[in-house]
Amino acid sequence: MAGRVLGKALAAVSLSVALASVAVRSSGCRGIPALSESNFSPKFNEKDGHVERKSQNGLYEIENGRPRNPAGRTGLVGRGLLGRWGPNHAADPIITRWKRDSSGNKIIHPVSGKHILQFVAIKRKDCGEWAIPGGMVDPGEKISATLKREFGEEALNSLQKTSAEKREIEEKLHKLFSQDHLVIYKGYVDDPRNTDNAWMETEAVNYHDETGEIMDNLTLEAGDDAGKVRWVDINDKLKLYASHSQFIKLVAEKRDAHWSEDSEPDCHGL
Repeated sequence: MAGRVLGKALAAVSLSVALASVAVRSSGCRGIPALSESNFSPKFNEKDGHVERKSQNGLYEIENGRPRNPAGRTGLVGRGLLGRWGPNHAADPIITRWKRDSSGNKIIHPVSGKHILQFVAIKRKDCGEWAIPGGMVDPGEKISATLKREFGEEALNSLQKTSAEKREIEEKLHKLFSQDHLVIYKGYVDDPRNTDNAWMETEAVNYHDETGEIMDNLTLEAGDDAGKVRWVDINDKLKLYASHSQFIKLVAEKRDAHWSEDSEPDCHGL
């Protein structure tokens, strides 16, 4: 319930900002031109220079020169708080490890009988909700690079490190991000910033530190858009930003880890 209330509040803020900034956007505020400007002709549904305007869900409609949200109307028109018309691509790195006791043994949940999985979560500065430490894909950037960069910036505060510290972090992250991984989800996501003409899409990828040795040698430190960062036990009680709880549930299922204390979650009316 709290998430839905917050979503509506953010949507209201999005509408206020969008309406208040119409005149400002027409003058090219922050370098983002309005669609009405003669020198701005984005190529929707294709690669537009270094900007990816293709959707991971296929072709989307263009109506009166504006891209149309493939999920339907939101009640908000224009670009709102998002940086681009049409799809806005993000990447969400889900870093996991097994929860262990002081002797290094994996901990088993007493009810489900499955091992408990943990993931690195950040507390967003903009809305105060806990989330996966992800972010937007820069123009021309590969998704794999975005995943590693965003994790370093938000969960390790790499932007504030010295050159030597950055090299050390990069070496350790390279080992983690070079191993086998699971693509958990690719496509449109329900996000409070979505409008009728701009929406979020993401690629959520799970990188698992099976032994815990890699992450044990990295100190979590919140940075960039993150106010806090910590390891969080994965279970069905999690309340996370936007669609992040759904991604985490998929990770638990694919890793055969604990999720719920309900042994028969799909049985109703019993």
